[in-house]
Amino acid sequence: MPIPGRDVALGFTIPSRNARGRVVQLGDTLDLILARHNYPPVIAKLLAEALVLTALLGSLLKEAEGQLTVQAQSEGGVVSLLVCDYRGGELRGYVQHDPERLAEIGATPSLFGMFGKGYLAITFDQMVSGERYQGIVPLEGDSLAHAAERYFAQSEQLPSMVRIAVDVQGETGNLAGGLLMQYLPEGEEGRTRLHVEQDHPGWQAVETLAQTVSPAELIDDRLPPDRLLWRLFNEEEVHILPHVVIGRGCRCTLDYYKSVLARFPADERTHMADEHGIIQVDCAFCAKLFPIVNADLG
Repeated sequence: MPIPGRDVALGFTIPSRNARGRVVQLGDTLDLILARHNYPPVIAKLLAEALVLTALLGSLLKEAEGQLTVQAQSEGGVVSLLVCDYRGGELRGYVQHDPERLAEIGATPSLFGMFGKGYLAITFDQMVSGERYQGIVPLEGDSLAHAAERYFAQSEQLPSMVRIAVDVQGETGNLAGGLLMQYLPEGEEGRTRLHVEQDHPGWQAVETLAQTVSPAELIDDRLPPDRLLWRLFNEEEVHILPHVVIGRGCRCTLDYYKSVLARFPADERTHMADEHGIIQVDCAFCAKLFPIVNADLG
């Protein structure tokens, strides 16, 4: 089956170099997510980068029911909160920011200008086994990709390379793509972590090849992920894994919110309701309001 050039995550390994990776390309899915909010270009670009990162990391989950959440929060930044999550190929995300402060810092703010003293939290939830793991690192460096590399180096002790490119609100719509390369973690195919080894030329060689990828290649929807990998690693034996189709997936439903509200004490629900007895539930991900009649909750 041909691998599509948009809205796909493709995994791969290079056994001879003890490496694994993911390629993600987003198009229509990115359009749908960004269309829910009237974000200014710089915020749309930030969210697009975060969505690519979330898809790259989420597609690493071994359980189809697992969930990956990326959250960036700040103290005193223009962006107060950024949240994205991935589950079973479904992607969603949103950003809370201060429009007035954004206008003051210009059109090309730094990561520090956007977040101030912030942190990046990455949470893996394995729904079947019930295992949950979270790593938190400072939001430092030039981009979310650099912060993710720091996360893997600090929380996983796993040398990694992350590259992300985006083109939002362009003539061809919204496009975004990314490449994640990692040394195989301990226990996978019998490998050991790099930090216990004195020399690791295999990883260094494949990392050098991966670093040649250009932003234009990452967002070229005429260059499907498998062809991109061949272009980068044509002298290596690359094992392609089954691809995952990515789609927008907000899990908000009227029944779900009713079930959540029904757990609250009656007096608290009365306080939430307006003068007509309606509780307005706002989904930040899809910018939809769900009016729920308090009396119907029992």
